[in-house]
Amino acid sequence: MTLDLSPHPADGQPWRDAQRYWRGLTAATADREPPVAVIGLEALRHNAHSMLRRAGGLPIRVASKSIRVRAVQDAVLALPGYAGVLAYTLPEALWLASRRPDEVPDIVVGYPTADRHAIRALAADERAAAGVTLMVDSIAHLDLIDWAVAPDARPVIRVAIELDASFTAPGLGRLGVWRSPVATVDQARALAEEIVRRPGFALVGMMAYESQIAGVGNRPRGGLADRLVKGRVIDWMQRSSAAELAERRGAVVAAVRAVAPLEFVNGGGTGSLETTSADPSVTEVAAGSGLFGGHLFDTYSRFTPAPAAAFALPVVRKPRPEMATLLGGGWIASGPPAPDRLPEVVWPSGTRMQAREMAGEVQTPLSGRTAAALAVGDRVWLRHTKSGELAEHVNGFCVVDDGAVVDEVPSYRGEGQAFL
Repeated sequence: MTLDLSPHPADGQPWRDAQRYWRGLTAATADREPPVAVIGLEALRHNAHSMLRRAGGLPIRVASKSIRVRAVQDAVLALPGYAGVLAYTLPEALWLASRRPDEVPDIVVGYPTADRHAIRALAADERAAAGVTLMVDSIAHLDLIDWAVAPDARPVIRVAIELDASFTAPGLGRLGVWRSPVATVDQARALAEEIVRRPGFALVGMMAYESQIAGVGNRPRGGLADRLVKGRVIDWMQRSSAAELAERRGAVVAAVRAVAPLEFVNGGGTGSLETTSADPSVTEVAAGSGLFGGHLFDTYSRFTPAPAAAFALPVVRKPRPEMATLLGGGWIASGPPAPDRLPEVVWPSGTRMQAREMAGEVQTPLSGRTAAALAVGDRVWLRHTKSGELAEHVNGFCVVDDGAVVDEVPSYRGEGQAFL
């Protein structure tokens, strides 16, 4: 079955009624033994079209790392408004390209590669080389590619420059992830000129990921006073960062376009679609996490994705009558170690993890007002903090629509692939 994400007149928003939604998923997957992961088709459709509206007409390049399920990526790319893939690694890009042997791929590798074997494989495949773009931010990346395959022994390699999108705020210091060392007009122009000067390369694009906007919720959890103060600081920071980046990115893109004609300028992420698409220097935005709607996005005011992906674990112990212990559960998200990296127990509501144990590799004990009613063999639903990382723990997902499992789709892991 091909997943249909086109608008459906019968679609509602069943997740608004938590009791109905999670009990419905329990009933739909009753014949599957947990752990079981599900994709709610109505919720996925809602998220896909919500992201298109937020992108303001710019095409969305699908961030495959944030999904890691080919069937979902294909379904999203079938929607008008989505175009191309932002892959995690070059081996992943080559694998995705091999799944469609009759097409020239449109894949940008979002992170620099040091995989010499993969570079040689790219150079040996003219079709892939014509459509896969590598990310670079230094001459060292060009040197490594040349070392792997000499310019006169390969097709032209498409490359894009990543621009550092971090923001330095008074009193707060540098905000944003440590990615590219290219931050200024002069640095970008110098690298562009070197790329154009060297044989065997074509400079076709640029990218900038503003993690301090896309990856930071502006309505953090905590007490009321804490939320108000932190929320206002984050709002100010994100507005200031967006304004600074729009000016700087615009100048950088203009300078690089004077050196080479660019096919694309990519920016953003799920959390910053509105601000990134408003930048006139950007030609496309990247997003993926918002399709599954991990609970990290519950702390954003700009949008509210539906919980399209979730997983259920079985109760296997009752250490006390008022407690219930789940098998496994330590599916921890990447990032700074903190409670918001843990999966969130969403059904039954009213349960909580134990402060001294939390989510463990082998077990997750729960207490709370509803834990006493849980029996051995019952299942508990959880949401992952992020989105694609969930797929690293399961071989596939049950696709649930209108109260029934309508399909089962493999994850990358289920297809025997792991791209680290």
